[in-house]
Amino acid sequence: MTDISPFRVVQRSASYWRVTFDSPPINLVTFETFAALGDLVDRMDADDDLKVVVFDSADPDFFLAHFDLVPPEQPYTGPTWLDVAARMARSRVITIASVRGRARGVGNEFLLACDMRFASRERAVLGQPEVGAGITPGGGAPERLPLLVGRGRALEIIAGADDFDAETAERYGWINRALPDAELDAHVDRIATRIASFDRRPLAEVKALVNRSTLPSESGLKAGQDTFRASLAWPEAHARISQLLQRGMQQRNDVEYRLGDHIAER
Repeated sequence: MTDISPFRVVQRSASYWRVTFDSPPINLVTFETFAALGDLVDRMDADDDLKVVVFDSADPDFFLAHFDLVPPEQPYTGPTWLDVAARMARSRVITIASVRGRARGVGNEFLLACDMRFASRERAVLGQPEVGAGITPGGGAPERLPLLVGRGRALEIIAGADDFDAETAERYGWINRALPDAELDAHVDRIATRIASFDRRPLAEVKALVNRSTLPSESGLKAGQDTFRASLAWPEAHARISQLLQRGMQQRNDVEYRLGDHIAER
């Protein structure tokens, strides 16, 4: 495990934090990311003044690229992504994703775990490429996406394993709003500042009430995680992932920029 944090935290005020992912070269999600996010949620829940956290990226081309497909050298024993996502959802703190660049796989599942999502019209790219790599999503996409976009569109996104622009994501209900890139920061900051100005108790209560009808079941999420873990051992997964890594996946190149196109090529 590395001691280098995959993000930095800036406290805009006592009630409003900004968390910026910054893990070159392309903001890959690793087990270290899960551990750091678990620690962050601990800090969020322990702070009696905090009301809203905005997540963004220091890299305008990659918000969170996807999960690192190279196995770690040492076994990981920290919190799973589903643990962290569940705690984020139950937290009284409102979480907002401000998206520039690519958010694919568990990167997109991170967005789905946030309470709100706003994206750059020109620069955001969203997707669930797992099926194209011979595996299944395991971080909540099959459970959370249908609640936002409906069954047919969820299957289009997941089974099609393609890239989607922000305008389409907005139209599908995947994100709250697609905004011109030059307006994204000010818009998200305005919403976060407004929420931070309100009282903590009503914010926490309305989030808990909305959660009652909008969160997937724990059993459904666990089933998705178990299927993902099993799929990593499938021979088709080994073949496709090896081919993608040989072609340059997880490096800053055209494969990662246009993964939706490349993942369908054999």
